[in-house]
Amino acid sequence: MNQFARMAKFQHAVDRPGRPSRATSPGHRLLLAKVHLAAKELGLADDDYRGILFDETGKRSAKDCTTAELVRVVERFKARGWAQKPPKAPRPADHAAAMKARAMWVSLHHLCAIDNPSDQALEAFAKRQLKCERMQWANQGLMYRLIEALKAIAERHGWSQDMAGVRPEAVPLVLRRGLVEAILQKLRDCAFIPADWDFERVAHEFAGMRLSLILATASELDVIARVLGDQLREARGSAPEMVR
Repeated sequence: MNQFARMAKFQHAVDRPGRPSRATSPGHRLLLAKVHLAAKELGLADDDYRGILFDETGKRSAKDCTTAELVRVVERFKARGWAQKPPKAPRPADHAAAMKARAMWVSLHHLCAIDNPSDQALEAFAKRQLKCERMQWANQGLMYRLIEALKAIAERHGWSQDMAGVRPEAVPLVLRRGLVEAILQKLRDCAFIPADWDFERVAHEFAGMRLSLILATASELDVIARVLGDQLREARGSAPEMVR
């Protein structure tokens, strides 16, 4: 079989029904899109763009190029300084249950109950609980599973989630007070602070704030929780407990 016959046979195999042809394969389409994107981002005039195409492939249009030719064109653009931008990070979930989960996740980090407070770490944890790739796409009726899992971690680390008898409008403040008290107890347990130090003493010593636990606002309690969380991680030698 001569060379031209072999090429014809190969092309027939590539283009036969049921198998994507070179021009419609995902890889070829991706390269074609890269060529057009690179030319645009480099600010090339049409004549310059087509000149590069012709230099690399002998063709004046990218749609007529083979996959190998498109690769050469992309490499030529890279040599001129083009670098493909990484994809944007997905927008964080913004529904009410996700925002509650995120607030709890950060609070658990202050409590040294979880190591990584990032959205990415929360998404990975949520994926295991919800069996869904992202919280934004989760069935809202199942988000309670994630919240309950976070509450269970909090309870294991001494942060009570029992709000029975608490007025709904008071729940955010009561939870914050409970978080601060749980962190304080951990600091006492590891002998980082004396056993008789109370909220007022640690608020003054570590945050320079003169506050009482019962009168502190939500934002003030958030500051204290963050500051005390930093102290707790320092006390534990920057090796907080992992989620379990």
